[in-house]
Amino acid sequence: MAKLYFNYSSMNAGKSTVLLQASYNYAERGMTALLLTAAVDDRAGHGKIASRIGLAAAADTFRNDDDLFGHVSAALAKRPIHAVFVDEAQFLTETQVWQLASVADTLAIPVMCFGLRTDFQGRLFPGSQALLAIADSLKEIKTICWCGRKATMVARLDAAGRVVEEGEQVVIGGEESYVSLCRRHWVDRDLGSGAQAAGE
Repeated sequence: MAKLYFNYSSMNAGKSTVLLQASYNYAERGMTALLLTAAVDDRAGHGKIASRIGLAAAADTFRNDDDLFGHVSAALAKRPIHAVFVDEAQFLTETQVWQLASVADTLAIPVMCFGLRTDFQGRLFPGSQALLAIADSLKEIKTICWCGRKATMVARLDAAGRVVEEGEQVVIGGEESYVSLCRRHWVDRDLGSGAQAAGE
């Protein structure tokens, strides 16, 4: 049976790298994957999934009002699709997560979603909340805090590199805007000022 997968992590854990590698594995075996990414995140360019280590691939984009079951069905009518990969899955709506579940359940196509679990305030994104609730398989992609512990939280930074505690849930940015921290240092708003002292 096809399944709905959610691979989650904090920022800069290599989610897009894992997605692109998995998609390449399908292509290497002569199978076709449909790639989707959020239209709101165009840091790599419109309709493009890119990793920090230089891998990239073209992708269809989705917006909040798109019917993803309909989108996959229309693509399937034109060519075989053996898997669906969704980058930036935290930006899915709850309805879209259920549509992707229907892709797995009705069309028998595995759907692999990759995204953040929580925002900079430690709150679940709507798409992540729905995926955590109904996905068949959950997998954490791990990264580390500056202290060496597992990073599970994300801090947002302003232009001066200070932690931002209020604001809109969605502000697109990369390493210049976000840093992954363990829960302890996220609570303390500690970006590593004591890291050098601890290593001395």
